[in-house]
Amino acid sequence: MNLMISEKTVAFHTLGCKVNQYDTQAMRERFEQAGCRTVEFEDKADIYVVNTCTVTGTGDKKSMQTIRRCHRKNPEAAIVVTGCLAQRAAESLRLPGVRLVLGTQRRGEVVQLLCRVLESDCTLIAVETLRQAPFEQLTVHAHEGHTRATMKIQEGCDRFCTYCIIPSVRGPIRSRPLSEIRAEAESLADAGFKEAVLTGIHLTSYGRDKHGEITLLDAIREVHAVEGIERIRLGSLEPVIVTEEFVRGLAQLPKVCHQFHLALQSGSDTVLARMRRRYTSGEFLTACAMLRETFDDCALTTDVMTGFPGETEEEFAQTIDTCKKAGFARMHVFPYSEREGTKAAAMEGSVPRHIREERARRLIAVGKELERAALESRVGKDEAVLIEEFDAQGCGVGYTGGYMHVRVPGGRLGCVEHVRIKGVAGNELEGALETEV
Repeated sequence: MNLMISEKTVAFHTLGCKVNQYDTQAMRERFEQAGCRTVEFEDKADIYVVNTCTVTGTGDKKSMQTIRRCHRKNPEAAIVVTGCLAQRAAESLRLPGVRLVLGTQRRGEVVQLLCRVLESDCTLIAVETLRQAPFEQLTVHAHEGHTRATMKIQEGCDRFCTYCIIPSVRGPIRSRPLSEIRAEAESLADAGFKEAVLTGIHLTSYGRDKHGEITLLDAIREVHAVEGIERIRLGSLEPVIVTEEFVRGLAQLPKVCHQFHLALQSGSDTVLARMRRRYTSGEFLTACAMLRETFDDCALTTDVMTGFPGETEEEFAQTIDTCKKAGFARMHVFPYSEREGTKAAAMEGSVPRHIREERARRLIAVGKELERAALESRVGKDEAVLIEEFDAQGCGVGYTGGYMHVRVPGGRLGCVEHVRIKGVAGNELEGALETEV
């Protein structure tokens, strides 16, 4: 317990990806170990921790708005700002109330660093260069209000896609040791979690920094061997990882959920080349087909960007065609956003913002049609559903292995129930426990 902040209240707000969510939970545990009491972000707190995102301009804007909102709620509060925007633009975060700025390292020291600045009544910018950064050994033992737990097993990216700022703010590839992965999975299983979600900044690159000594399959096998973990879900993958060896390895691991998030970004080969992605639309579709041939209940999800510099109407039509051929169960669609410091920001042929957004709306409509078809394809099937909560009507609510939302009368909280799917209501499935069918 740290007397400087003991018994103070602390609130957290996370923007961005699952990796950020994991990092926030790790910091939450350190504050609680120091004697702080966590309160809801909407409450007045003595300390606010804002974990920022800078993937898009919207992420920047929301991060800055959140920091200012913290100061308005309690002008006397100490604000800690961390995450990707803090790594990229630390000096711009010297805002009222901000006492400590961390980047994407040193989150494990957040309590000690905050106490230091409170003692000296100063503001500290503790953002370090990432060139030789090690994998930061953050550990999470619990997750607020969930029956599934996120496990961060990889950090950094060296792909340098032309639109992406992430390699600059997350640093080089670092893979978490297998022994640490196993230990955290065991801790989470002991805490009652049934599903582990393996995530990273570029999960596909897990093990590349170890010169081939370990691979992502090795990491998955470590978690798979843990008693109590019943399901393993993989975070975002690049289609290049979908080889015969990888798919054959997954097929031997029954705990792995057959939902695979393959980042498409564009379905046009010419746009993919300008993005500096390392596959073609044909290779992407081949990866989809390989997964579907191996897993008959396979569900594919994706990210797609509209309005990349130079994108023509013909190239956009190619993206729509590729998405339809892939038959995605869910699509995250977003318009391109310039990021200062990336090659794409200096490219010619900028697409007007209203066209980017109009194309996004059109593609979202396609995604909804595909999602509806994917949901309807499950009617009459038997699904394993992890019950995560109960709704106001007392129905169990959870997700299938394909990450489809299910509502079922009854069920046991935190348990994987066998459910017969009866129909589709909106964007969720409705079912009945097989014991009652």
